[in-house]
Amino acid sequence: MKRKNVIKNILMIAALGIAIMFFTNVIFAANTAKISVETANLRETADENSRILVQLSLNDEVEVLQKTNNWYEVKTKNGTTGYLREDLVKVSGDVEEAQNNSEEANTAETNTTESNTETTENQEQDTTEVITQESGTRIVKEDTKLKIVPSINATDIIEVKQNDEVTIIETMGDWICIEQGTTKGWIRSDKLMTVEEKEKQDEEAKAAEEAAKQEAQKAEEETKKQTTKTMYANSATVNVRKEASKDSSIVEQIKLNTAVTVLSEENGWSKVSVNGKEGYVASNLLSSSKTQETATSRGGVTREKTTEDKTKTTTTTTTTPSSGKGATVVETAKNYIGYRYVYGAAGPNSFDCSGFTSYVFKLHGVSLNRTAKAQYSNGTAVSRSDLQPGDLVMFGPSVSGINHVGIYIGGGQIVHAANPSRGVTIDTINSGYYNNNYVGARRVI
Repeated sequence: MKRKNVIKNILMIAALGIAIMFFTNVIFAANTAKISVETANLRETADENSRILVQLSLNDEVEVLQKTNNWYEVKTKNGTTGYLREDLVKVSGDVEEAQNNSEEANTAETNTTESNTETTENQEQDTTEVITQESGTRIVKEDTKLKIVPSINATDIIEVKQNDEVTIIETMGDWICIEQGTTKGWIRSDKLMTVEEKEKQDEEAKAAEEAAKQEAQKAEEETKKQTTKTMYANSATVNVRKEASKDSSIVEQIKLNTAVTVLSEENGWSKVSVNGKEGYVASNLLSSSKTQETATSRGGVTREKTTEDKTKTTTTTTTTPSSGKGATVVETAKNYIGYRYVYGAAGPNSFDCSGFTSYVFKLHGVSLNRTAKAQYSNGTAVSRSDLQPGDLVMFGPSVSGINHVGIYIGGGQIVHAANPSRGVTIDTINSGYYNNNYVGARRVI
């Protein structure tokens, strides 16, 4: 009998040993643990790629339910059950000591498994919906760092660069888990954009670049127009030559006062365009205004060359300023606001700056020289502090470099033919370009 009892005890010990070996990877515990890192992800299963259920913070307490390999199954104070890596928690007590009998543990495990299966099915369904909405490729808007967990203060993993393409894994609030190559990390959603948004951004940038290019070309063309000027032959016959040399062949002969467009000047020669042809004229054979012819007492003709540097006394009458007349001139000038600026034009439908002033004053019986610089010879000088409506106001780097003229309308403003893009308009002379390049004023009425 005693021997039978010994054998029976040996068999029970062996069975117990087999059971312990079978459950060696799943050891039940009823201990508590604290989070030992700044942020820890509670995952749905014991897998690094498993869905994150909730984020726990440093020193948060959880109940340890069991351990599987290097993962703890835990339960939070809010009742959420999930898995934490063992390196993220500090467990109090001996985890390997089982405190529930196997029958109760099996029953609890069965119930937990059924509950978790149902919960997992629902969670997987929800997760699928989220991933479906956020899946695909995204473009990084600007250089930024990937975080190990979805938190501003979390540890950086790698830096992703602007315009890098990344793959969406999952989302959590304002954070998106992305994958680049073999690296996964978290990034704020506002740091990413869709491929369609990137394409639209590129199209807008290309359109803006093209618009800027066209604007630059337009400005260059307008600059070229403004650098050209109209001059007049000041001799009875002027030769237009093929090259800038007296020995070059003649392409055209022009008469006194023939208008030419000067394209450029160099070494005493002017490149001109006249009658549809281009060539070179000695610069001293051209003047900025026409040469006037007056009859002599013997019936001959005397030619008076009126230049920008010579006062044209024959066409200017000095009169006492009249505010009434000046105001009338201003009202006439304002009627042309909005008309086009065309270089060399003097009305009635388009003007350049001096063409505009000449046209307006001609309507009031006053003849002015044709260019802005030449008009500085008309009338009498007026100080800036004594300006009255109807006065001519000149601008440029200096008196010898006057290149613009307008009609003073009062209140520190002028009406003038500004440029090809603005036409006839009103501007102040008390600031900006016109203030800085003010030369002087003349009273002609």
